[in-house]
Amino acid sequence: MKLNLNNIKFLKSLKKITNVSVVVIPHGAGVDTKSHQFTLSKALVIVGVYSLVFFLLGFFILNLTPVRGWVFPGNSTLNPAEKKLITDLNQRLIFITFELEKLKSTNQQLKDAILLGDSTYIDSLNKANSSGNKKNNPYGGSIFYVIEQLLSGGQAQNSGYIRFSKPVNGYISRGFNPENGHMGIDFVIKSGTPVYSAAGGYVIFADYTVNDGHMMIIAHSDGYITVYKHCSSLLKKARDVVAEGEMIALSGNTGELSSGPHLHFEIWKNGKPVDPQSLLSNNQ
Repeated sequence: MKLNLNNIKFLKSLKKITNVSVVVIPHGAGVDTKSHQFTLSKALVIVGVYSLVFFLLGFFILNLTPVRGWVFPGNSTLNPAEKKLITDLNQRLIFITFELEKLKSTNQQLKDAILLGDSTYIDSLNKANSSGNKKNNPYGGSIFYVIEQLLSGGQAQNSGYIRFSKPVNGYISRGFNPENGHMGIDFVIKSGTPVYSAAGGYVIFADYTVNDGHMMIIAHSDGYITVYKHCSSLLKKARDVVAEGEMIALSGNTGELSSGPHLHFEIWKNGKPVDPQSLLSNNQ
């Protein structure tokens, strides 16, 4: 944009300025007015020095004091320690959210297990299996079943009686004590020992829980369920049909309530715990 004639004259007049006068007029009557005269170069130096001082002072105040947060509340900076703390908190939040989702999934599976654990449904499965697999597996997968059939003349199968065998061969370190919250018995065995189904039934739950580790629940006829806790791995999944004596898991030491390698085994009848030692046919 071209400069007009007045602008050119103004610029030429600035070149002629050699001195700058500062007039100080005090507030109030009867006080003399003071005047200070500086050369142009000296005035520029003074203005530059004061500008630099105010710039540095403002810079340190905004960066080293909380004033920055007051002046720019949305643009406050964080030191490395604060950034690390925020990152750690964010990671913990993500972990907690993930664990909550796992707990929700486990709770839903337990609810489904309750619905699947209807003994009438288990009875219908047992009837279907006994009729469909009579030729392939006439003895139910257990030597005790064979002996019982021989002694009873083959009538035990039709009597509705359910028999439980020991899920593992091991020393019982802790017995049934519901008064102290121990609803089953503990077998002391090495981790990785095969765990067998105590009776034929239907797997209604097979997953990991925080307190009991890898746990399996099997529903049986006549309102019975068996529970196997603290396993190292599960070989069956929910909705699988298992026979008595069939391998279902490997023992372990999982879950926060486990203090060493063992299998915690429970038997429930119509929602109430029963002493497994009173029902195990091969308990010695």
